[in-house]
Amino acid sequence: MALHLNLLHEEQLQQRQRQRDPLKIGMMVLGTLGALMVTYYLWNAYKTLEIRNRLSQVEHDWAKVEPKVTAAQKRSAELNSIISTTKVLDGIIDTRFFWGPFLEKISRCVALNAQLTSIEGNILDDKVVVAIDGLAAGREPRAAAEELRQLLLEQLGPGYKDVKVEFKTLEDLDTIVKIGGANMAMAHFAINVSFSTGAAKAKPAAPAPRVRTPKE
Repeated sequence: MALHLNLLHEEQLQQRQRQRDPLKIGMMVLGTLGALMVTYYLWNAYKTLEIRNRLSQVEHDWAKVEPKVTAAQKRSAELNSIISTTKVLDGIIDTRFFWGPFLEKISRCVALNAQLTSIEGNILDDKVVVAIDGLAAGREPRAAAEELRQLLLEQLGPGYKDVKVEFKTLEDLDTIVKIGGANMAMAHFAINVSFSTGAAKAKPAAPAPRVRTPKE
């Protein structure tokens, strides 16, 4: 059996002890952790710089676009205001009262034995009030005036709501007129006409012009 002598036994033992030194191992671990932390920090710093660069680019692009956006917003506000005003005007136009068709209906009711001396009208909110003065002639002038009132009611009823046609005054006159070769008695009447247009409240229209006969 061969005999081996290890003359470096003590040095190898010291070297192994140095390799197993806890302090050295701890320093190595700390160094590794430090390297990892530095790497993580550098990575975050790179991402932060990248985000800042992108933010700067976006801000630069926004600085170019912002004046156009502001102008577009102002224009949009102006157009919305115009649209709102147009809607209000359209509503007023659609719901306003026209005197022409009303006067046409009245003209259909006036027979040869009746004469209108004046017509005055006003609009209060959505209610139209008209005062009609005139003369009627016939063997029964009051009946002729009543016929005119009934015709007004028939003509205005289909086109308007809550129509009322009432005599304010109805009185006989001493005047005699000749119609168709016959002498006829006369009566003076004043008729109040009122009805609802069914329109929303708006600015009252101008009063209808006063209509008078050539005799006045």
